[in-house]
Amino acid sequence: MKKFSILLVFIFLTVPAIAQKQSSGDTPPEATPSQAADSRVAALEEQVRLLAEQIAQLRSELSTMRDARSVPSSREPKILLTSSPVQPGILPAVSLPAPSSSPEPPPSPPQAPQTQVYGGATSNAKLLNPDISMIGNFIGAAGPNPVVQTPSMELHESELGIQAIIDPYARGDFFLSFGETNVSVEEGYITFTALPAGLILKAGKMRAAFGKVNLMHAHVLPWVDEPIVTNNLVGGEEGIDDAGFSLSRILPAPKNWFLEGTAQVYRGDSSDLFRATTNKDVAVVGNLRAYKDLTESTNLDLGFSYARGHNFNGANFLTNLYDASATFRWKPLRRAIYKSFLFRTELIWSAIDQPSATLPSLIETERAFGTYADAEYRLNRRWTVGGRFDRSGRATNGSLIDNGFSAILTYWPSEFSQIRGQYRFTDYAQAGNANQLLFQFLFVLGAHGAHPF
Repeated sequence: MKKFSILLVFIFLTVPAIAQKQSSGDTPPEATPSQAADSRVAALEEQVRLLAEQIAQLRSELSTMRDARSVPSSREPKILLTSSPVQPGILPAVSLPAPSSSPEPPPSPPQAPQTQVYGGATSNAKLLNPDISMIGNFIGAAGPNPVVQTPSMELHESELGIQAIIDPYARGDFFLSFGETNVSVEEGYITFTALPAGLILKAGKMRAAFGKVNLMHAHVLPWVDEPIVTNNLVGGEEGIDDAGFSLSRILPAPKNWFLEGTAQVYRGDSSDLFRATTNKDVAVVGNLRAYKDLTESTNLDLGFSYARGHNFNGANFLTNLYDASATFRWKPLRRAIYKSFLFRTELIWSAIDQPSATLPSLIETERAFGTYADAEYRLNRRWTVGGRFDRSGRATNGSLIDNGFSAILTYWPSEFSQIRGQYRFTDYAQAGNANQLLFQFLFVLGAHGAHPF
């Protein structure tokens, strides 16, 4: 049909041109006007008849070719126009290519678009894969310690991280901790980020929003070990890490402050800190965080936390914890990877219900206080130096005070590895002094998501 349309257009474009040329004086001067008109009409009728015959021939050939191949033809006969000048009253001659004696091969079927391949997997399939990482934490110690027994060398922890955005409304995070002899789920939770009223909900097993250190995984700590107050009052390395729900929301605040409130409910089992005897023995945690940029290079981060749960003495015995933290950062934007300074401190109060030493049927509350202060300075792109001061009472006996000091030196071969050395001096109540040299190798494989700031 495309060729037929071309022929018709050609007729309508050519006929007026011929008529105009003949009317402009190309007819013989001796012919009368009536004779010239009759001659033009006869010539036009002859040309129309010839074109009709050619169209009929084209239709016959196309029908024969379609019947032979039973598919629409992708090739149609081409119409060739001669290059000879147009004569008055005569249309240009049209020639057709001779039909081929052999049938043309049928056209190949359309090919489906190919998907790009990367590393043996299609790019579309990789869009559904989560970010997977493995972090190795190798530590060692030299020197005796009468209270904390640290092996001379061990692969302390291998953390497998699996993180992905599930849909526009939720994301999932899983962190599996592999020790040398056991495997555990350090964290595994789903986060709903598009709830009404600006609420953010988490459900699963997660670290509680209590203070600063409790939120940090072992490989994020700026030291090889945890502060003494964490070990004495907040459950040690595991800390408050339990199954439950977390609900947080950004709150309105004046003078360019960022204010966030968090409320959490847990099952009530967190190492030796909380222990649930019945299903009603849940633990609760509340946190209020305030943040402000003082200048383009400095900021201040304040936090206040509260935690309550039943302890190992039974369902009638509670443990209450209070925390106040402050972090000051200096990190110039133009020299952030070369120079920075951070100061962090936490103050923790503990109140534990336990049987009375004089009359076990009575409940008495043992109170203890602990703190640490840490300073870090980045010398250049590779080296960071720091120091930490520790002081804490014991949870079950607040009058026993442990003190300590640490000096830390960290080398960064790249962003995927760290080498850290730490000298630790500890003065334990009723156990004497301990001088130890700790070292640590951290290495990261794969894409590991950012931890809370």
